[in-house]
Amino acid sequence: MKLSIGDYKIRSWEWQDRVALVRHANNPRVWINLRDSFPYPYTDGDAKNWIRFAREQRPETHFAIANPEEAIGGIGLVLQSDVNRLSAEIGYWLGEPFWGRGIASRAVQALSEYAFANFDLLRIYAWVFEWNPASARVLEKAGYRREGRLRQSVIKNGRVIDQFLYAILREEVG
Repeated sequence: MKLSIGDYKIRSWEWQDRVALVRHANNPRVWINLRDSFPYPYTDGDAKNWIRFAREQRPETHFAIANPEEAIGGIGLVLQSDVNRLSAEIGYWLGEPFWGRGIASRAVQALSEYAFANFDLLRIYAWVFEWNPASARVLEKAGYRREGRLRQSVIKNGRVIDQFLYAILREEVG
């Protein structure tokens, strides 16, 4: 899968992305805003495992964000099941040198449009840690709305913090 977002694209993870993946993911300023399942330090073994996992997904739901030279981050969907089967969670990250350029907002918007066109979804949602207003802006610029605050719902790096829930509905896209 490939989606163009200006000079960047969303595409399938490739084995040759390992070096760039480690370089951009092995950063405490990236890790602090993600779930603990995203390792730090981020090793070559972690990159191999992630690329294998992403490439084995059917349907494919986890992608690289790339410039013409290399992967610079990741974006993906977790399709929900049971009573939440018409929803998906979106997650994303960028290497720090690429922050503040609007890349993440364009990627979220493009993947959201792709998801609504290709999956039976009514809503896509994302969680944002309270200390990450930049991620909240990413979602807002992509058309997501803040739906709520979950108080003391996360423990990250030894701190109990709030998180915000953002979502977009099918009829709000396009």
